[in-house]
Amino acid sequence: MSKRILVEASGSPVSAYMIKAIQDAGHTAIASDISPDCAASVFADEFVLFPRKDDPCLWEKVEQSLVDNRIDLVVPSFDEMLLGWSQRRETLASKGVRVLISAVSTVEVFQDKWLTAQFFEKHHLPCAKSSLEPDYPLVKPRHGRGSMGVYIEHSAERRAKQFGEGDISQSILTGEEYTVDCLFSHDGQPVYIVPRKRLGVVNGKSMGGVVEYNENIDRLITQLAKATHFVGPVNVQCFVEGSKVSLVEVNPRIAGGMALGFAATENWVPLFIRIINEELLSSVPIQWGMKMYRTYQEFFTI
Repeated sequence: MSKRILVEASGSPVSAYMIKAIQDAGHTAIASDISPDCAASVFADEFVLFPRKDDPCLWEKVEQSLVDNRIDLVVPSFDEMLLGWSQRRETLASKGVRVLISAVSTVEVFQDKWLTAQFFEKHHLPCAKSSLEPDYPLVKPRHGRGSMGVYIEHSAERRAKQFGEGDISQSILTGEEYTVDCLFSHDGQPVYIVPRKRLGVVNGKSMGGVVEYNENIDRLITQLAKATHFVGPVNVQCFVEGSKVSLVEVNPRIAGGMALGFAATENWVPLFIRIINEELLSSVPIQWGMKMYRTYQEFFTI
């Protein structure tokens, strides 16, 4: 049966692949954003205007919009909304709206870089050294996404002056950066672990990539999954240096670069629905070596 699936924050240029994947799977793609002036409002099947994240009635408006537009499934992608989606998962399910996201406890940990670092250390997962003081040269906000607010300052004196209340400092990891597209079943079992090396980054977003098998990454992600409970798509950042893999951060959501993960395996949209229904999942062989190059496409309307 065809589902009405909401694509969150569709104004982002990287949302196009998700809309197409929904349509290719025979479902209805409902784009959403805070402004109708975006390409997704043209090529999605329908468009829903969402309130801004600082709206005092944000979730009341979102919930009403989901019901009014008969949304069957939401696959969250916007960091600032992840915790709210997770907290309302059961409430929304009672209204016929399913949300594919990990539990509140999981989202809370991995949306806070300090809690993430503590989690890694507690479970003996290799990672950078971290501190709530300006002890290390890499500084980043505890809560934030991409490269926003991240800087490197080797001078301890200058770093101490710049260091903010909401920052953490970390040691600098060396090696090659990988992004790992993961899909987990309803009971937290890995269905796909697809490492990809970035071929280009603009404003923190991948403009291309290549899928590469790495036994050590596969083993580490499996170890990570045993330490917590992921559900649905999850994006993991790590550095690889020889046989050593160090975790950087975990994003418990779908990500823009996952288009390559889809292409190297299969359309994940039907799997999303099966996860929500708590069905058993199987996987197909991963096409190692597949490359992706991204360009933006123009749409015109009157």
